[in-house]
This record gives sequence, structure tokens and C-alpha cells, in this order.
Amino acid sequence: MSSLHLFRKVALAEGISYIVLLFIAMPLKYWANMPLAVKYVGWAHGLLFVAYIACLVMAWQEKKWGFGKVVLLFIASLLPFVPFWLEHKLKAEDTAA
Repeated sequence: MSSLHLFRKVALAEGISYIVLLFIAMPLKYWANMPLAVKYVGWAHGLLFVAYIACLVMAWQEKKWGFGKVVLLFIASLLPFVPFWLEHKLKAEDTAA
């Protein structure tokens, strides 16, 4: 399995965890008084974010991407729904290799 393939999978999981955190766990915390939702989902999202960064560095080294592309890929992880678009774009790059 290439580092790009692993990065794509982690990006997808990180994107899902971010959406769950923002749109399910946070409303449960503030509207349903269930703070444990944010605790556990936030913890999982934090681990996935660290894995995202680690996989990004591995793919950067393997694919020899420019610094600007890596910065954009990092910023993409901070915006909701963008990791899904990113995974789709990187899939084309992964299959071309």
C-alpha cells in the first residue's frame, strides 16, 4: 500500500470524524446536555488528525510534492467537507501512479 493510498483513507476518516464532531457531537453537548459526545468524538478526531499529518508527511516524502501543495493539504484538513473533495482528487493521482 502506497503512502498516498494510506493518506487518502486517513483523510476520509478524518473528514468524517470532523463532520460528526461539528454537526452531531457539538449539538448534543450544547442542546442535549451530553458533553461526553464531544469528549469521545473529539478524542477520536484528534487521533485521526495526528494520523492525517503523519500520513501527509509520508506522502510528501514519497511523492516529492512541493511545499505549497502540502500547505494546501494541511489547510484542507481544517475545513469541513474539504477532505472528501481532497480524497477524490488524490484518488486520480493514486491511480495514475
